Order: sequence, then structure tokens, then C-alpha cells
Amino acid sequence: MASSLYPLLHALFLLLLLLRQPLFSTANFHRTSSRLRPQAVLQDAALNDSRPPTRFFEVTKPIKLPNTKPCSYHIPQHDFGFTYGKPPFLVDYTPPSNCPSKKFSNIVLEFSATCKGRQFDRIFGVWLGGVELLRSCTAEPSASGIIWSVEKDITRYYSLLRKNQTLAVFLGNLVDSTYTGVYHVNISIHFYPAEENLNSEPGSSWENSASSYHSPADLILPFSRNLPLNDGLWFEIDSSSKIASKEFNVPQNAYRALLEVYVSFHENDEFWYSNLPNEYIEANNLTNTPGNGPFREVVVTLDGEVVGAIWPFTVVYTGGINPLFWRPISGIGSFDLPSYNIEITPFLGRILDGKDHVLGFTVTNALNVWYVDANLHLWLDSKSTKVEGELLKHISLPLALSVLPKMKGLNGTFFTNARRSISSSGWVKSSLGNITTNWTQSFDYSNSMVLESNGNSQTVNQIIHFNDIVLAKLPSSPIYSTKSHKKFTSYLYSNSFDDRGKGTSVYQEKVTLGFNEKKSEAVGLELSKSSLQNVQEAKGNMSVKKKLVVSAFAGTQQVYKYDGSDFCYLRNWETHALDKGSLTSILA
Repeated sequence: MASSLYPLLHALFLLLLLLRQPLFSTANFHRTSSRLRPQAVLQDAALNDSRPPTRFFEVTKPIKLPNTKPCSYHIPQHDFGFTYGKPPFLVDYTPPSNCPSKKFSNIVLEFSATCKGRQFDRIFGVWLGGVELLRSCTAEPSASGIIWSVEKDITRYYSLLRKNQTLAVFLGNLVDSTYTGVYHVNISIHFYPAEENLNSEPGSSWENSASSYHSPADLILPFSRNLPLNDGLWFEIDSSSKIASKEFNVPQNAYRALLEVYVSFHENDEFWYSNLPNEYIEANNLTNTPGNGPFREVVVTLDGEVVGAIWPFTVVYTGGINPLFWRPISGIGSFDLPSYNIEITPFLGRILDGKDHVLGFTVTNALNVWYVDANLHLWLDSKSTKVEGELLKHISLPLALSVLPKMKGLNGTFFTNARRSISSSGWVKSSLGNITTNWTQSFDYSNSMVLESNGNSQTVNQIIHFNDIVLAKLPSSPIYSTKSHKKFTSYLYSNSFDDRGKGTSVYQEKVTLGFNEKKSEAVGLELSKSSLQNVQEAKGNMSVKKKLVVSAFAGTQQVYKYDGSDFCYLRNWETHALDKGSLTSILA
């Protein structure tokens, strides 16, 4: 009874009956028997369906590439069958030797996969030398099979990709008589030689400083778990008290440091933005209901002191809420989960001492489970063995969090608001000059949650504003700056009721996801600006009779609009999926 009173998860459970999947199945492989729910016998198509496979995709702008022919490194094709609890797939990586050029303007990771049958969606990661290159979610297959691919620009890992490394891929999959899908995976890395510029001339020392500050890092340190292990290389955080940490030391000639953080959320926190406040759960004696309210943040610490925070985008995996929403369009960020940057440069004065230091990660209000790891990008002074530095200022205001509850039985309204700001300033003195770096983060969060119809209807409306500003300057002039404003929007509506005239239960869902960003970047005298408006709207309903899906419908529309100094890109997609016992997808 308790779980049925939680409307979103109750509806999710019955929606997942459509695919013979238990609750909390989406993008998880850490399951216990207590979380498995009764299975329904579905009237779906035979698994030997002879129809051609459907191509799934995430709507995103293309990678801008030079007019040069790439040379490629191909990883042997690998099948991920029953891989849960087993070591990652490992291969010895060697940079391609058939590249005539030693300079590359772009390096692209291409992941492609096929699958046929029934299967959960699975979270997976790709690491090179312990550095995570890609975190993604598999698409859920159909009887006729699916195919999808992900292309990611990984030029920022330039220095890492020029060395012999161990490449690891972890995709924990379960295969049995019901869940038959095996993921057949191919991975390639494409190196695009830089186009020759006959008019290029050496710049001034100031221009060289700007270019060096903005170029790919000279060294990347992984903050992930070490091989060997029978899991992904990410750290697992399963409560707000859990601290994931790792010791490190940096070369003493580093003049810039940027931390790139990967996060994903699963099991009881997969839908953290709709989790109920604990006082509501306790007042109604609910059990097996995810709580701790709807606010989460990832906090980054250096030697125990807060240096940055991440308020993540609400990625919905390919089996989430209503699986038909994501056929064939994938949820925003689900095929290429976003990473987040924390500027560590102001703190170099504290860690350029040749000693070990500790980076730590916690998740506020966390429930099981969050996967977190990071990569520290370091820029090194080739003309010096030791760089001096000093932290001038660091202000990390405490999190301001407020919850306004109003409850009456199983109905209620909850307003959650939060704010945080972090700012740092420090200087480093290298052969590039005396560079002062200022960095500021500011966050604003609001979440309104309404429960009606004795808890059978839930509406969640969440907005996150996320600003960060970096300014690096010499005493006489700026050399690099970037300003970014992100707005993450999430709207969820779930309702269930009985259609007594037909003897069926009806479940309705609506979802809106928005990932919007305005960004400006100045490197020396060159200024570039861009804006992204990426919005998905989905709605659907399903009728269930005697634990069988009688009919289901879902429609998804996405508008992707990118305007940049380099190019513009616009896509407007609409898909519809209709199921009457055979799980047939129709592309409109």
C-alpha cells in the first residue's frame, strides 16, 4: 500500500510492466530482492521479430570538424551479456601509428551498439588510464532490435590520448530467460589532423599566454577507483554521510587546474527531484518510499574545505517514467551525461608544495546510489620546474535551504528553496607571467510539489539557475574569461484513477525537461558567444486490466536551438509511440 501511495513511483511501476521490468529498473544494476516487484505476463511480440532494427538517438548539435581525413583507433567489438559483478572490459590502448600529422584539431570518441530482445537500460562508463571519457545510458531494446551511437568531442583529453594506456569499459548487464538483450558494442577514437594555416605567425607573449591558458591540459589526473575491481571505476555514494575521497599531488610547475566531475543518480535517488519530504512519509506511515525531499547537491572539498558544488541536471534514463517517451528520441543528456567543471586554479598556492592532498565528494541528502568520479586537468609550465602561487580569497557561504510544508492526510503542497554561492581568487607566477584567477559560482533552486487525490496525483515543478564566472588576467590585461548561465527545468505530472466502466486502471504522465545555457568566452582578443535552448515535452497514458497492459500511448516533442559565433543549429522533432500489446513504435 505504501508504494502505491507514492504516485510517480506507483505509475512508474505499472508503466514498466509494459517492458516486464521491476521498479527502480532504470539505469541500475545494483538491485536487491526487496526491490523486485511482481512481474506481469505481457502480450508482446515474439522475440524472433524479423522487422529491421530501429535507430535511437539523442538530439544534439553536430561536432564542428576540420576538412581533414581522420585516422582512427578501433577497439575490438565486445558483447556485454551477463556482466554484472564482473570486471570491466579492458584493452591495451595505443595511439594510432598511421597518423602523418602530430597535431590534431579534434579527437572524437564514437560509441555504437546494437541490442535485440528484452533488457533494462544500463548505465555505463568508458575510462582511459582511469580518466572517465564518457558516461552514458543504454537504450532499451525491442523484439525487432535497436541501434544507436554516441559521438563525443574528447579533444580536451589530448595529452592523455597521446600515451599508451589501459582502456576500461564497464556495462553491468543481467541476462536470463526473461531479459535476453545482449549489448553488442563498438568503440572508435577518431583523430582529425589540424588544417594547415599558411598565414600563421608566432604571436606575442601575451597572445601565447592566452592560448596556453585555453589549450587542452598537459596532464590529467584521475579521481576514480583503481583497477582491478568488479564494477565501474566510479565511487559509490549511498548516503549523505558517505565521503568519497582520494589523495593526490600535483607537479610543482602547474599554473592552472580544472576539475571535471561526472555524476549520475540511481535506485532510490533516480528521481530525487520528486522524492517526498520525510515528515510527509512519517505522518502517513509510508514504507519503501524514497524520501529526504527533492533537493540534492554534489559538494567538492579540498583538504576538507568546500571549494565547489554541482547542482545536477535531471537526466531521465531511457526506461524512466514512461519507456515509450524515449522511443526513438532519448532523454536530454541520457546518451552523453553532462560533466561539470570546478576551477581549482585559485587553490594552486596551497597544493604546489609537493605534498599529498585530498579531494572529497559528498552528496547532500543522498540516498542510494550516486556514482561520482572526476578528472583533474593540469596545465604545466614547460620553462619552469616550480611555480609560485597564493590563495588570496575564498568565500564559501553555507547552503541556505528552506522547506515550507502543508499537509492534510495524503494530500499536501511542499515548497523547497535553496541558494549557495562560492568564490575564490588566487595568483600563480610562471614563465607566462603573474596570472590572477577569479572564480565564482552561484546557485538558485526552487521546487514545488503538489499531492492530490489522496496521493494518487503528483505534480513537481523544479527550476535550477546555475552561474559560474572565470577571469584570468595579467597585471596589465585579461588573458582568458568565461561566463556561463545554465537553467535546468523539470516538470513532472503523474495521475492514476480507475475507469470502472471498463474495469481498467488508467495512468497519465506528463514531463517537461529543459537544458538552457548562455555562454561567453574570451581568449585574448577573441570573443565567442553561444546560447542553447533544449526543451523536451512528453505526455502519455496507459490502461491496465488484470495486470496486463491493454493500451498505451506516448508522444514526445523536442526543440533544440543552438546559436553560436561558429555556427547555428535547429532541430524540431516529434515522435509518437503506440502500444496495443505488441510494443510497436511509430515515428511521426
